Amino acid sequence: MRRFKKVGFVILAALFLGLFSVQNVHAAGILDPYASFFPGITLEVGATDDPQSVVATMQVLFLVSIIALAPSLLVLLTGFTRIVIVLSFTRQAMATQQMPPNQVLVGIALFLTLFIMAPQFNEINQNAIIPLGAGEIDTAQAIEAAWVPLRDFMFIQLDNQFGEHAVTLFMDLSGTMIYYDEQIPPSVLIPAFIVNELTMGFLMGFFIYLPFIVIDMVVASVLMSMGMMMLPPAMISMPFKIMVFILAGGWRVVIENMLRTFGYG
Repeated sequence: MRRFKKVGFVILAALFLGLFSVQNVHAAGILDPYASFFPGITLEVGATDDPQSVVATMQVLFLVSIIALAPSLLVLLTGFTRIVIVLSFTRQAMATQQMPPNQVLVGIALFLTLFIMAPQFNEINQNAIIPLGAGEIDTAQAIEAAWVPLRDFMFIQLDNQFGEHAVTLFMDLSGTMIYYDEQIPPSVLIPAFIVNELTMGFLMGFFIYLPFIVIDMVVASVLMSMGMMMLPPAMISMPFKIMVFILAGGWRVVIENMLRTFGYG
C-alpha cells in the first residue's frame, strides 16, 4: 500500500508540473504561432422571435426521448416479459444451465412478441406513424393514436383474477376512482399490466416445473434403492428430462400454450 501511495503522489506531482510548464510556455508566447491550429468552440443560447421554432425543437427532443425509451416500452408494454420468463423457467426446469443461451432466449422472445403484437403494431403504423409522416396529425395526436391499441391489448390481458386485483391495488394506492375501463390512466394501467405479466409468467413456470420434479423424484428413488447415495440425482435425471421433453414436443407445447394465454387459438 505504501508503494502505491508513493506512485500516486509521483503521478500527481508530474501532472501539476506539466500544467505549470504549459502555462509558462503559453505566457512566454511560444505557442502563439500555433494557436491557429487549435479551433475555438463557443456555445451560445440566445432569444428567438419565432415561438414555433422552440416548439419544433421540443418536439424533436421529445421524439428522441421516446426512441431512447423504445427498448423499455417494447419489454414492458408487450408480452415480452411473460414470454422470456416462461422460456427461462423451461430452461431451469431441465437443468441445462445455459442451454439455450440467454441471447437465444431473448431472440425467441423478441420474435414471438412481434408475432403476438403484429395487429397492434399494424394499427399503430396505420393510425399514428403514417399520418404523422404525412403531416396530417401532430405529435400529440400520434401518441394518442398509438396508445389506443396498446391500451386495448393491456385490457384484454388484465381480464383475469390477477389482473383485476392488480388494477384495484394501484387504483387504491393512487386514490383513483374509475367507473369505466377507458378512464383508467396509464399511470395505473401500465404498472397493473406489468404485475399481471410477472404473475402469469411465474404461474406458467410453476406448471412447467411439475413434470420435471416428478422425473427428479423417480430418479432419486431409483438411485436410493440401488444404494448409490453419493451419485447426484441431477446428473442422471437431466438426460431423461431432455429425452422426455423432446419426445413430447416440449418447445412446441410450451410456445403453443403460452400463445393461447394471449388469446391466440
